[in-house]
Amino acid sequence: MDIHDTGARSASEIHADLRKEAAIEPDAPATGPVTKETQIIAIYGKGGIGKSFTLSNLSYMMAQQGKRVLLIGCDPKSDTTSLLFGGKACPTIIETSSKKKLAGDDLTIEDVCFKRDGVFAMELGGPEVGRGCGGRGIIHGFEQLEKLGFHDWDFDYVLLDFLGDVVCGGFGLPIARDMCQKVIVVGSNDLQSLYVANNVCSAVEYFRKLGGNVGVAGLVVNKDDGTGEAAAFAEAVGIPVLAAIPANEDIRRKSANYQIVGRPGSPWASLFEALAKNVAEAPPVHPTPLSSDGLLGLFSADDTGANVRLQPASQADMRGVDYVEKRSLEVIYDGA
Repeated sequence: MDIHDTGARSASEIHADLRKEAAIEPDAPATGPVTKETQIIAIYGKGGIGKSFTLSNLSYMMAQQGKRVLLIGCDPKSDTTSLLFGGKACPTIIETSSKKKLAGDDLTIEDVCFKRDGVFAMELGGPEVGRGCGGRGIIHGFEQLEKLGFHDWDFDYVLLDFLGDVVCGGFGLPIARDMCQKVIVVGSNDLQSLYVANNVCSAVEYFRKLGGNVGVAGLVVNKDDGTGEAAAFAEAVGIPVLAAIPANEDIRRKSANYQIVGRPGSPWASLFEALAKNVAEAPPVHPTPLSSDGLLGLFSADDTGANVRLQPASQADMRGVDYVEKRSLEVIYDGA
């Protein structure tokens, strides 16, 4: 749909086109072997769990080790690259392409891709709050990447930062369309982040049964307080722990000030050097997702409320007044 033609079309026609576009399902996953030399890795996790922190430091360390790295933020919040660029906002592909189209210009790589110390980075972005589907925005962003030549770029690693809401087609794009070779999940020793990690594992297995090739390479434990639930989850679903980043005040303070802690020679260098090695070498594996009860079982019942039992409600409960059950008028015949 050409936005310059909207003046000649009715609002109902425009809305019908938008509904039709929103109903488009992702392509079926590819079934052939993975042949691309570039490692494309999708990183998933609950919002606020530390994906952007992990990826900024990981990509920086990889670049310092001589690797060509492209970091792509695929979260509508567009905060993936903020730490990498010292808190500066990176123009997003979706917003920039819209402005360029209105001006009659073409989007170029110089408009949306920026670099620091060997790391190349960009943000897909998303619609304004309440004005569109974030997942559909991700799909549109990748369509723009393809027009910019994504499949011809030469990188050792492409790291994709995704929100863990894989129930949405857009956020499940790399898994559903076999766009990456492997998935990494970021979690912590809390139930909600592991719930999201378990959902990602379930999505990977669902699409593998449909012929997809994507597997889970492992779990990064962020803000590790030593209680061990995240490590127990990784063992239960059959994936390795790639790194355990401690809940440390120095890390928290430096990250809050937009400082990279994963620098060669820094106190945390060895941690991110090991993470870079593990991310590169970890093979994609078949996870075994847990049931809800299995996930709750990783935690103390006193912490999660797992001792609560379901108590059925009655009609009297629902009506809030004295309730006398009326006899049915149905005639019931004895069997012949």
